[in-house]
Amino acid sequence: MTSCELAQDPDTAPGTVDRDEPAPDAVPRRSRRWPGRRAVGLAAGAVVTAGLIATITVLASDLYERRAVEHAEQQALAAAQQYAAILTSVDSAHLDENFEAVLDGATGEFKKMYSESSNHLKQLLIDNDAKADGKVVAAGIKSASRDRVEVMLFVDQEVSNKHLPEPRLDRSRIIMTMNKVDGRWLAGDVVVP
Repeated sequence: MTSCELAQDPDTAPGTVDRDEPAPDAVPRRSRRWPGRRAVGLAAGAVVTAGLIATITVLASDLYERRAVEHAEQQALAAAQQYAAILTSVDSAHLDENFEAVLDGATGEFKKMYSESSNHLKQLLIDNDAKADGKVVAAGIKSASRDRVEVMLFVDQEVSNKHLPEPRLDRSRIIMTMNKVDGRWLAGDVVVP
């Protein structure tokens, strides 16, 4: 066999590869191609699904937060209406009970201020034989979050004392900030503009 023949005979030529069999270190032809339509479709589906899940999560979180704030509004509004009636109703014959109820529904600076002024206020009410009966006629939410709600209340208050034996009707607007403290809605600020 000549060197030409050796070069043409794949079985005898050193370093030659049979063209019918793939070389052991050669990469199969399929893996060198671009991904097929199915793979692209699956990837696009995964991206769309991930986007939908993210959108649903954000919307669910937003809905949960809105419902939590709405629930806070309802609870704080009811507590503010009840507290406004307590705050604007007084009887000089039952001042200790009145003041105890006011302080029980208060918190923060308002509670501190009311507590500090209560002795002077008690004496003034006793000296004048004062009575008042407050009723909330309208109320609404001014602003709200989960643990702080600002409520505007309109209160009619019948007031009488030893100088004014016939009750007089006073109409007041009260802005009350309700704070959630240990599961209770308490008045943290009361403003009568």
